[in-house]
Amino acid sequence: MLGQMMHMPLTINSLIDHGARYHGETEVVSVETDGTTRRTNWREICVRSRRLSSALRMLKLARGDRCATLAWNNARHLECYFGISCSGMICHTINPRLPPEQLVYVINHAQDQIIFFDKTFLPLIVRLKDQLSTVRHLVLMSGWDEEAEKLPGLLFYEDVLATGDPEANWVDLEENDASGLCYTSGTTGNPKGVLYSHRSTVLHSLGAALPDTLNISAREVIMPVVPMFHVNAWGVPYAAAMVGAKLVLPGPALDGESLVHLVDRERVTLALGVPTIWQGLLAALEKLDSKAASLRRTVVGGSACPPSMIAEFRDKYGVEVVHAWGMTETSPLGTANALLDRHTTLSDEDQAKIRESQGRPPYGVELKIVDDDGLRLPEDGKAHGKLRVRGHWVVADYFGHEPGQTLDEDGWFETGDVASINGDGFMTIRDRAKDIIKSGGEWISSVELEGIALKHPAIADAAVIAARHDRWDERPILVAVRKVGAELTEHEILAHFSGKVAKWQIPDRAIFVATLPRNATGKLMKTTLRQEHGDILVVGADEHG
Repeated sequence: MLGQMMHMPLTINSLIDHGARYHGETEVVSVETDGTTRRTNWREICVRSRRLSSALRMLKLARGDRCATLAWNNARHLECYFGISCSGMICHTINPRLPPEQLVYVINHAQDQIIFFDKTFLPLIVRLKDQLSTVRHLVLMSGWDEEAEKLPGLLFYEDVLATGDPEANWVDLEENDASGLCYTSGTTGNPKGVLYSHRSTVLHSLGAALPDTLNISAREVIMPVVPMFHVNAWGVPYAAAMVGAKLVLPGPALDGESLVHLVDRERVTLALGVPTIWQGLLAALEKLDSKAASLRRTVVGGSACPPSMIAEFRDKYGVEVVHAWGMTETSPLGTANALLDRHTTLSDEDQAKIRESQGRPPYGVELKIVDDDGLRLPEDGKAHGKLRVRGHWVVADYFGHEPGQTLDEDGWFETGDVASINGDGFMTIRDRAKDIIKSGGEWISSVELEGIALKHPAIADAAVIAARHDRWDERPILVAVRKVGAELTEHEILAHFSGKVAKWQIPDRAIFVATLPRNATGKLMKTTLRQEHGDILVVGADEHG
């Protein structure tokens, strides 16, 4: 017997329609590419998204067509999110930090028909346009510019929007229709496409808003510093529309001082970004003597947040740091660190230790760890294994790849991380499988050693890599960046590890560099570091390998 309840498809247009109807006057604040601020609201975002949806059809684009964006976090990009997906087309957000050859690859692989781009990226489009085999329309998301003359036939966003109907109906959508496309930004090989559905996006939004995940409501003022071209800004634009939260979109200026001014002016309560962003924010708070009085939480993802940063946010500003973990393949939220009730009676030190983990999966996501033979390992907080995931918003097949090649035989996705899980489900990333160090048959976590290094007051950035060793196969070495003006010797930084880990886990060497190499999403490129320094311990090898 079937249940006798209404069936309404889980589609993205329901999110923006809800936001417009029940939170229409709630502000969306947008810092534009030229530095000006535009103030709009959820009602206007919905009207303009309908216009865009209608205008796309006027341009003879069809259901299923991929429509690309090269844009910062701003209101027009938000309108593209909804206008494209709710027209039955697919919003392909492109990371402009990819190397040019990879940009060309993802645009051609996706078979994008149109590209919406901010003025910042006009020179890039000029350079690449002749290599783009499927693109029919280029749309500049600002007004006329002299540079625009280099692109014959260029369209302008407001002109395109003017051709659309503000009262146009959304097209009829099925919840399993494709809605968005993001490509991974790995350091080797070509990026892989992850094709999201309306259903997965709506379920992800519901999961993201839960109290034990991002804990958002209509009472929040949310500032996603994580770019909208990076896994859909962790799903925040959709979830914010769903709950009717005020949204603050910071545009291209992501330096600490610009963000502090936004936090204080707009009374931001929740901000989301990677650790390097928060380093800049903390420095700017100190410089500007701001207390960030409105800010209650920061969500940190992309890489592990140093414990020292968690403590500084808590002790100086009363801000809770929420660790989260995810991937392009998980939409991205896979876990978030929310304490259990019994943890509230623990000391600050013991609570801080729990907060260093990546947290627990929300409903809709399952995790497990396995050994090299694929056998499930105990979830006791001690066993380390390969992390696998499955759930309602986890990839099943990569876009354009042969079906059935992405998951293991039991239907789980291999994340490439090495992790432990405790009895309460708290998951801790110990390392990337390719980065963990195996010395004399024993595992050493580069993530743990990096966290210790970053606690030193003279260290601005740090990476630990495996270096080849004649006796132990691999040994850890530290590659670090000193803070400006700091004086620190190799001996002093290595002594800093004493008593914090077993003696045999302490790095053998420390190398100081000006900067660390990072990929298009800000993650450390340890492959490059291993190429440069991987032979430093080998007898007779040159210091830089």
